[in-house]
Amino acid sequence: MTRHVAIVGSGPAGYYTAEAAQKKWGDDVRVDVFDTLPVPYGLIRTGVAPDHQSIKGVSRRYEGTALSDNVRFVGNVTVGKDITVGELEALYDAVVFATGAPHDRPLGVPGEDLGNVFGSAAFVGWYNGHPQFAGLAPDLSGRSAVVIGMGNVALDVARILSKKGREFDGSDIVGHALNALSASNIRQITIVGRRGPHQIMMTPKELGELMHLDQATPRVDPADLPEEADDAFLEPGLRKSVTHLRSFAAIPESERADKPIEIDFDMFASPVRLTGSGKVEGVEVERTVVEAGKAIGTGETYTIPADMVVSCIGYRSSPIPGVPFDERAGRFANDQGRILPGLYAVGWARRGPTGTIGTNRPDGYGVVERIEEDLASGAISGAAREGRAGFDRLAAERGIDVVTFRDWKKIEEAEAKAAREGAPREKFVDIESMIRASR
Repeated sequence: MTRHVAIVGSGPAGYYTAEAAQKKWGDDVRVDVFDTLPVPYGLIRTGVAPDHQSIKGVSRRYEGTALSDNVRFVGNVTVGKDITVGELEALYDAVVFATGAPHDRPLGVPGEDLGNVFGSAAFVGWYNGHPQFAGLAPDLSGRSAVVIGMGNVALDVARILSKKGREFDGSDIVGHALNALSASNIRQITIVGRRGPHQIMMTPKELGELMHLDQATPRVDPADLPEEADDAFLEPGLRKSVTHLRSFAAIPESERADKPIEIDFDMFASPVRLTGSGKVEGVEVERTVVEAGKAIGTGETYTIPADMVVSCIGYRSSPIPGVPFDERAGRFANDQGRILPGLYAVGWARRGPTGTIGTNRPDGYGVVERIEEDLASGAISGAAREGRAGFDRLAAERGIDVVTFRDWKKIEEAEAKAAREGAPREKFVDIESMIRASR
């Protein structure tokens, strides 16, 4: 009997799940990969930094799966609007949510609604050309930017803010962001974190990139560094990251004079308030100490000047009506990927915004095993399903303008033709343009 699987979300978690389904059931499976956008790959396209093209190259693996006869990309379709979850459940043996975590976790302090304050999903979406955020228009005329967070997203934001012009050669940063950043007046970028060097989530490769910027140098206060002997107790990756921080602290002032932009790591600092009148002017922070891995406030406060703020403290998934959701964790309620028999979650939708792109592969393979268990036990009805034929019938009745993977290849070709010199593509930043190119 042919198995029919619907995957909601076309990022890494979605395509690893499709790949796993192919390996499990071979020619006896039909997989439809749905996405709200007319373009695939999720955060590979709109989340990975535009100057990290080697990471984006993983999409070539997914293309092999997407072009298979039994896997189909169903773009420009919003589940919950164009088709309900209940309708998908009736058509497919299993529905897998691979929707990621597209919403910023709130900062939760007074003043976060001031002007020129952004969450990282919005700001990263702006420079990556996500249609939802292409019109963000951050004001880069001020001198100081504060980036809140101690993970790789915060590093990406700080690095992108520090680059100009030719430093973006070879990247696929969108034109509106390239122009704005090249004219930026920002000279001081402060990365704020509640804890210290031994608790950062930044990886060595990304930290090392800060030593190779044309216009910027990183700074770490030597007083924030623990005793060097204590580094021996760290796992190797974190130890390498801390070694980078030590090298930043050792950069002589004579070397800093040649570069106009400073990226300052302000550790042991917890934001308590954003200040300003209408538009942000500063970030008030409380000095902390770390006890048993937790940041504890000391009561001492000071204010960091800020003409703009980008909060990079995590993401949340989008609830979907009728699907159990864990509000506290910001992800679908699940047990090892199983929400309910017939309903599953993978990637960030399953575990929250943790792990690397590769972490999604075991997620996808694991959830296919859960599906097989539920089919074998009878937890999922063994009745024959319509699958994609049933969806196609509903789409025709409702006038849904579906974008296929071959349509996407036309969009990709048009973006490549529109690229500036040295860039791989110039992304369309609105859905209407994408649809026109696909036809």
